Amino acid sequence: MASDHARTDTGLPQLEPGVFTATASIVIDAPREVVWKVLMDWQLYHEWNPFVRNQCVTDAWKRPLPEEQQRPSVGDYLYIYPVHIPPSFDSPKLLGASSTFQRITVLDSHSYQCSWVSAEYPKWMLRTERWQVLVEVDEGDGRKKTRYETKEVFNGPLAYVVSAIVGDGIKKGFVAMAEGLKRRSESV
Repeated sequence: MASDHARTDTGLPQLEPGVFTATASIVIDAPREVVWKVLMDWQLYHEWNPFVRNQCVTDAWKRPLPEEQQRPSVGDYLYIYPVHIPPSFDSPKLLGASSTFQRITVLDSHSYQCSWVSAEYPKWMLRTERWQVLVEVDEGDGRKKTRYETKEVFNGPLAYVVSAIVGDGIKKGFVAMAEGLKRRSESV
């Protein structure tokens, strides 16, 4: 789990080491407010995100909550489906799409950060922690830009299996999502 106060220069909290880690970082020529709006508009992921095509707030049994309750908050369950590994806008081939079930632990629109942890498996079997942070950057041209930072750490015995089977695809997915977020945010 993340330390409550230790931050890295990326804006991400210091996370415990894991079996494997997926990361991405990209500078986006748009203010954080714009990037945050794109990042939090999960219903439109299918238009720009080749990795995570949709995600929604659910109850503990993965049943989507009604439309009027699709405003995420800390403690909510998050069903992320479909996840395309490798990232693609095409329909999944062979094995179909993956999915993941998470619990939101941080959702802060003032500091532009969100985090969730795995809720699908016992913690001794598989623990994941994903962070996404938007950091304002100044590259000297006077315009507000945003650095998107994301990191997910995988731990537990099942993390070795996940790493061996889809680890490279997850890492490519993080990069593809960051690139898609950049394209979308810069075109809004």
